[in-house]
Amino acid sequence: MPLKKKRSSTGPWLLSAAIAIGAVAVAVVIWRTAMRPPHEGTPVAPPRASTPEPAAAASTIRHPIAKATPAPATTAPLPALDASDADAVAALLALAGDGALDGLLQRDQVIRRIVATVDALPRQSVASEILPVRTPRGAFLVERADGGITPSTRNAERYAPYLRVLRSVDPKALVAWYVRHYPLFQQAYRDLGYPKGYFNDRLVVAIDDMLAAPTPQVPVQLVQPKVFYRYADADLEARSAGQKMLMRLGPADEAQVKSELRVLRGLLTGSGLPAEASVH
Repeated sequence: MPLKKKRSSTGPWLLSAAIAIGAVAVAVVIWRTAMRPPHEGTPVAPPRASTPEPAAAASTIRHPIAKATPAPATTAPLPALDASDADAVAALLALAGDGALDGLLQRDQVIRRIVATVDALPRQSVASEILPVRTPRGAFLVERADGGITPSTRNAERYAPYLRVLRSVDPKALVAWYVRHYPLFQQAYRDLGYPKGYFNDRLVVAIDDMLAAPTPQVPVQLVQPKVFYRYADADLEARSAGQKMLMRLGPADEAQVKSELRVLRGLLTGSGLPAEASVH
């Protein structure tokens, strides 16, 4: 059954997703619980998303999956999309290794969740119901001094399990699995409401959008007009969900995730790896 494209609470959230790349997402998303105080009122639903970007709905394929890193040769048939959870969960847990992803991964509608999350990242919000991983434990912490509000460095402890997944995944193996199962991702994308769309193109759009994220000067200033914390800088607040996810990691971790994303982009598009990148 296709996931509904329902939006949840408004404002800059923090949630964690160690799978931000369609079948493979190794970027770490951090928003819902991290930009929300420990005690809050009922969130207000945001406006519905605007019409999908032309690139997502166009019939012209820009990055054919045939150009990506090839999957291992096999004659084994793929499972049906709605019967693929056991296969997807087993593969992702094995790719992450040492149990790093166990306990974080949502185990139902895995491929549909990944596709819906990737599609939403270039927009300004992601519904928590569609995420492929669970949100981080604990409350988002801030520091208050001289009338200002800044994120606490102690929040890094909440994100550490997701970054461990990022560091443990072999990008080549991850992309090879994605290529092997690409027909299921394509079907899930069409079921999401893009009958002429091409998921790998949307995945590259999401990666490019995240790579365009600025690196805010720290400490980042926040404001709290109502329930949620927001960026004091209007330009940062207007950024996409994917860019906000990276900005909230801090300069060092943002740089590491971007390096991983460049590697993945090269493998997904067949353009090779950037000079500064190396595969695990």
